[in-house]
Amino acid sequence: MLSGFLSAFRTPDLRRKLLLTLGIIAIYRFGVAIPTPGVDYGNVQQCIAISGGADGAFAILNLFTGGALQQLSIFALGIMPYITASIIVQLLRVLVPRFETLYREGPEGQAKLTQYTRYITVGFAALQSASYVTLARTGAFFPGCDLPIVPDDSWYRIAMMVLTMTAGTVLIMWLGERITERGVGNGMSLLIFTSIAAGFPGAARVVGAAGVGTSVIVSIVVLAVIAGVVYVEQSQRRIPVQYAKRVVGRRTLGGTSTYIPLKINMAGIIPVIFASSLLALPTVIYQFAGDNPAEWIVWLQNNLADYSSPWHIGLYILLIVFFAYFYTAITFNPEEVADNMKKYGGFIPGIRPGKPTSDFLDYVLSRITAAGSLYLAIVALLPTLAFVFLGLTTNIPFGGASVLILVGVGLDTVKRIQSQLEQHNYEGFLK
Repeated sequence: MLSGFLSAFRTPDLRRKLLLTLGIIAIYRFGVAIPTPGVDYGNVQQCIAISGGADGAFAILNLFTGGALQQLSIFALGIMPYITASIIVQLLRVLVPRFETLYREGPEGQAKLTQYTRYITVGFAALQSASYVTLARTGAFFPGCDLPIVPDDSWYRIAMMVLTMTAGTVLIMWLGERITERGVGNGMSLLIFTSIAAGFPGAARVVGAAGVGTSVIVSIVVLAVIAGVVYVEQSQRRIPVQYAKRVVGRRTLGGTSTYIPLKINMAGIIPVIFASSLLALPTVIYQFAGDNPAEWIVWLQNNLADYSSPWHIGLYILLIVFFAYFYTAITFNPEEVADNMKKYGGFIPGIRPGKPTSDFLDYVLSRITAAGSLYLAIVALLPTLAFVFLGLTTNIPFGGASVLILVGVGLDTVKRIQSQLEQHNYEGFLK
């Protein structure tokens, strides 16, 4: 891998892309440290020391923002509003025929969908920033700390803070798109990768303070999870496809064999993010309930928000399995694949074209998704349960969701670099 990166830096075109990507990542990390105007940064640091940092529902969001949410910086929202908007647009393709029509129109239609995603991102960013500012003013953001986070609560100052955080999200979205267009890899994924990796030094200190034995156990668990994630993410079911020969004018087309690669984990990290977000709702409700919450709110907090609770573990597994099937059904349409194969003269050996092919793909996909969803549940729960058993905090970037994102983004980025290196070497050979 190191030799591959050195070879990439020796290639002028790839070197420019890598330097651009690293420069944008540096800008992003610099913005994380800039506090939002109107926030008392000194009081924020004291509240973090008193309360121990973000907890409950805000822990995952703070992890994905690289600590920006906890510090209420200009990048406090991170890239999560854009990810939420992208998922909603994908869901609307199933519910709204207009969105599906735009998707099928090619680059022009997909450019409109991207524009809709940006508009929805701005709306979500404005709502979330207003919610975070309200929580900071009321003291719910740092429980147990009475220091004023927002000393001036005039409407002008509040509006300026909301506008600044929203503009920060728009800037992050623009930076991610620049990486995707002119850099290396998927820009949004790399920014999340950077945010999670930024929490490693603090996590290492937490684990190291627990003792040598605990550090060794955590290292073994994390390495085993990483090895398992790499193995499964690289695995795929290859369905053979044969194309019949066709004569078009004087040319003979077809007569080739290929395959449809179906990954075991077709849904990626999305089911884990959705399940974690839903299970974080009880903590949000509890924090908004005040000093005397209702009994059912207390029950939800004690059972669904507790990582070691059987209710939390069981519901977490069910939600991951459900969202894995749901998201896979949205992203992969067996009928569309079967129709395209039939249109171009392709068929699966032993399966008739048309509906039999669609039924076969649906059957194979259902079995693969069953294994993939259980794999996601195991990877998401194993590190968390190990940390609970060892008495460590679960809000460190060694959790299952974090490992899935880090390994997935890392593998994808390395593949893209290798692909561009091979393309460059091939073009040089032709010259």
